[in-house]
Amino acid sequence: MPTANQLLEDIAHVGRDTDDGYHRMPWTPEVAQLREWFAGEAQVRGLEVVEDGNGNQLAWWGSGSDALLLGSHLDSVRGGGAYDGPLGIVSAFAAIDDLHAKGFAPRRPIVVANFTDEEGARFGLACLGSRLATGAITAEKALALLDDDGTSLAEAMRRHGRAPEAAGPAEWLRDIGAFVELHVEQGRWLADGSAAVGVASAIWPHGRYRFDFTGQGNHAGTTAMGDRRDPMLGYAATVLAAASLAERTGQRATFGRVQVLPGSTNAIPSAVRAWLDARADSEPALDSLVAAILTEAEQAAARHGTGVVFTSESVTAAVAFDEVLRDRLAGLLEAPVLPTGAGHDAGILSAHVPTAMLFVRNPTGISHAPEEFADEADCTAGVDALVRVVEELA
Repeated sequence: MPTANQLLEDIAHVGRDTDDGYHRMPWTPEVAQLREWFAGEAQVRGLEVVEDGNGNQLAWWGSGSDALLLGSHLDSVRGGGAYDGPLGIVSAFAAIDDLHAKGFAPRRPIVVANFTDEEGARFGLACLGSRLATGAITAEKALALLDDDGTSLAEAMRRHGRAPEAAGPAEWLRDIGAFVELHVEQGRWLADGSAAVGVASAIWPHGRYRFDFTGQGNHAGTTAMGDRRDPMLGYAATVLAAASLAERTGQRATFGRVQVLPGSTNAIPSAVRAWLDARADSEPALDSLVAAILTEAEQAAARHGTGVVFTSESVTAAVAFDEVLRDRLAGLLEAPVLPTGAGHDAGILSAHVPTAMLFVRNPTGISHAPEEFADEADCTAGVDALVRVVEELA
């Protein structure tokens, strides 16, 4: 029986850029290879793989209703790490191996999910597969989303042999009785303690917002500083203001993506497009933070004779995981309970089925980067915890 770490090693080469982490974008050859791997591992374990119209893969041990759902996702952010998402899937497969070895006969179906496009790195909306499956976004809106090259989600699906018209709410959801997602911790809460595994309490509310700063393109050498309408200045002031506001209030604000037009070294930009990721410990705090950043952006743009247009692209409300299930698992595993500022498919499904999350210790505290890590002993502890969860719930 391969361990979780051995299963991770089997896919370690897929989408790997040795200088810049992993690039596993949805509906690309790299993720297609991972999907084939998922189906193969499921088949080895005698699981039946079903794919819904959104591209989510579900591997079933047994059939019927009230199923216990496990799993996570295989896509990554640009330059991501090896554990965010895949650890939840390989741990589920390894847990099933352990249960098979014990002769365990589940009283309810066990399902391992590979949700598509959890990170939102290509089409800009996180948890797209689970949002479509639960009806949290309409198929019409999702299929029209564009990547940086102008390719729509619908076209990307067609290129990989899928029928976009099949996208939308998934029938399998009505047969799920509970969902437990295992994930590498994205932070240092567990790293500073003695526990290898923790249980999630809640997910902070968070959103993605676009700022379009507009000005006048011009020559970098011939245009006096006082004659410029440079949108980069408004953008730069907004980045600094966002960092200051978030630090002052104990929240999170990150400009992690920017496009400069036309993008010439010797030209003053005509436009700067920038995306803000904002997170807070409450919904009022998130609204207040974003409003304050927008005010700073408008004032900075006005000072430099430029404009700014604000678009709220997606906002996810706070998620409090099912208290009964959370407390049951925390007691079972004698595990600490901790919040998270990261979004997950578990957060989307929590509005429909009792949901919980397990976190595996990350000694670096780094995520969405190559330094993301969980050592072998902690990964094994995560699998053992998942085995105990399945034995308890199924």
